[in-house]
Amino acid sequence: MRALAIGLAGLAMSLAAYGAEAAGPKWALVVHGGAGVIDRKDLSPEQEAAYREGMAAAAETGAAVLKAGGSALDAAEAAVRVLEEDPLFNAGRGAVFTADGRNELDSAIMDGATMKAGAVARVTTTRHPISAARAVMEKSPHVMLSAEGADAFAKEAGLEQVDPSWFFTERRWRSLERELSRQGLPTPARPAGAPTAPDARVSLAHDEGKLGTVGVVALDAQGHVAAATSTGGVTAKRWGRIGDSPIIGAGTYASDASCAVSATGTGEYFIRLTVARDICALVELKGLSLQAAADEVVQKKLVAIGGDGGVIAVAPGGRMAWSFNTSGMYRARIAEGQPLTIGIYKDEP
Repeated sequence: MRALAIGLAGLAMSLAAYGAEAAGPKWALVVHGGAGVIDRKDLSPEQEAAYREGMAAAAETGAAVLKAGGSALDAAEAAVRVLEEDPLFNAGRGAVFTADGRNELDSAIMDGATMKAGAVARVTTTRHPISAARAVMEKSPHVMLSAEGADAFAKEAGLEQVDPSWFFTERRWRSLERELSRQGLPTPARPAGAPTAPDARVSLAHDEGKLGTVGVVALDAQGHVAAATSTGGVTAKRWGRIGDSPIIGAGTYASDASCAVSATGTGEYFIRLTVARDICALVELKGLSLQAAADEVVQKKLVAIGGDGGVIAVAPGGRMAWSFNTSGMYRARIAEGQPLTIGIYKDEP
């Protein structure tokens, strides 16, 4: 009997340990800074270090919120704001230019606990588009606002406004000039107030092509998930083009019933496939693991229609995933009891 008791106690301990492992961390956060053609030969040691530093700063900012018991929504917004301030990334300051020589910014945020969402498109004077998206969610009856109206709403909501020249970076302007020349289009006049002094950090930026976006997904200790995405779009975009980032279900989605997803890539394909929502549906309705669902959409469905890019995801229970079909994606993840992990290239875990 004593041996049986000891055996049962051991079994109970093993099951308890398994259950704790299966439950996963109480909080988790994943960040991306864009996907594209990012090979080791393309980045200098200084550039690589700068991008890893930027990813770390965003992840650690979001993690600090979660460690303090903050919400997934607060953590996602805080982390994205860090990336909107960093000129290395195509969001906020550092955003690419339209063919008309403007920085037009898109952003979205979604709360998995309430299924509420907010988005803005083509804002030009709001310093933090992600905060404007959250204000739309919390302070308006709408989900998406655009252009001048979105900026006017953000100003009324008390969000900081800046001169459009604040978003200007010399490297992005030169990328515009090259792209317009390639297309045989005229280069617009340099924006009024554009700075002329070089910025050391901007000089480290790498042109990852048309796939730059930043995003964060988070899980808080209360078991709620959230997703946030922000972007400057694509270089030399025309006719008021809007990509997938601010479209709920395409580039951004969150539900406590499944997961939270933020995407980066050629937006037109992500819109057609409603990539973010499709991944969550595979988890919720077909019972796929988070990683399997992300791979199914990014590596198979997206590739099948010619799309490229990647996603990050987190699910209640602490599961984290990323998947991309390009040669690289700036990414980082951190969770309770787990160290910060940063990756850039395809062959990194």
